[in-house]
Amino acid sequence: MKPSHLGELAVRVRAASRVVARSSSAVRDDALRVAADLLSAEAGAVLEANRRDLAEAERRGADGTAVDRLRLSERRIADMVDGLRDVAGLPDPVGEVLGGWVRPNGLRVQRVRVPLGVVGVIYENRPNVTSDAAALCLKAGNAAFLRGSSSAIESNRAVVSVLRRAARKAGLPEDAVALVEDTGHETAIAFMRLRGLIDCLVPRGGPGLIDSMIEHATVPYVLDGAGNCHVYVDVAADLDMATEIVVNAKTQRPGVCNAAESLLVHRSIAAAFLPVVRRALGDVELFGDDRTRSVLPGVAAATEDDFAREYLGAKMSVAVVDDVGAAIDHIARFGSGHSEAIVTADLATADRFVAEVDAAAVLVNASTRFVDGAELGLGAEVGISTQKLHARGPMGLRELTCVKWVVRGEGQVRR
Repeated sequence: MKPSHLGELAVRVRAASRVVARSSSAVRDDALRVAADLLSAEAGAVLEANRRDLAEAERRGADGTAVDRLRLSERRIADMVDGLRDVAGLPDPVGEVLGGWVRPNGLRVQRVRVPLGVVGVIYENRPNVTSDAAALCLKAGNAAFLRGSSSAIESNRAVVSVLRRAARKAGLPEDAVALVEDTGHETAIAFMRLRGLIDCLVPRGGPGLIDSMIEHATVPYVLDGAGNCHVYVDVAADLDMATEIVVNAKTQRPGVCNAAESLLVHRSIAAAFLPVVRRALGDVELFGDDRTRSVLPGVAAATEDDFAREYLGAKMSVAVVDDVGAAIDHIARFGSGHSEAIVTADLATADRFVAEVDAAAVLVNASTRFVDGAELGLGAEVGISTQKLHARGPMGLRELTCVKWVVRGEGQVRR
């Protein structure tokens, strides 16, 4: 797709966004429910498209983590179907009045939630993002303009075909959901520069994509940043609970941004806890500081790069710290502002951790894997923002809207 053709598609998506914005909640919900029915009925065709992507990935020698993120299964498609239906069942944020008052001159002032317009999502590998992002965009009254990676192009085409047909059946323009099929670098850069046609851009991918966004984008964006997530096991932790949480946070699905990458352990329990958690982690390769290695002699020495790294695989850095303050300092130095967890039975320690850790999400006695739109009751998410402006944490429906000021008068003029 040449940049000129991309621009033509963007103009159509922009026009479609205005139709979506003025559509009723019932019409948008109907589009999502029809999409769920079609995706369920055509799961076989989507899986066949995904098999072509997987075969190409294996031919190129993609690693296991990349293949896992790319792979669809009957279970994952069922989850996508459930996600579409769940989002359709959520309360409509559009038109919500966030506050209002009457001025002394009689002006009635309201803040009302409205759609963003065209939401661009640029993402890598995961074809389930296609349905999640489109569902949230449509529900919030936006058009979804999607640019996936070359590795998932066949899968994305199949899913977007379902979504476009569902939009048409519900009475919305097909271009309410559009896919950029040219996955070349030049087109990606052009996509990031569609200022005036895309209202908000959300990148979901690795450091290379984020760096490219920062360098090239002229469209306003919300960064879905890296996830160097920590679990701190406090002196007052239940060690059985801590073991289960650490193992889940690291191994339940290691190739995603809310998987734990670093383990911090209070020095008073290190000798008792570290051998237990090492056995429970199985094949996970550990990199530790000197105090960790004195308890676990076979562990490789951790560098500062190891502590700062988002592994997205079966590797984990480990440090022994003096207390919760030292854990907070370690997170401040190496964390990415995504999700941080503490395991402790001490309420004051938990409260301090919650208050002082600077991250989009902080968890007490729970796995970092719960920082996910669906798990937190948002239906789904278009990304997890590690920024502090407009949106932070899982970006659900409300984060895909903005505010309009509505002022009603009876002829007032300013003196």
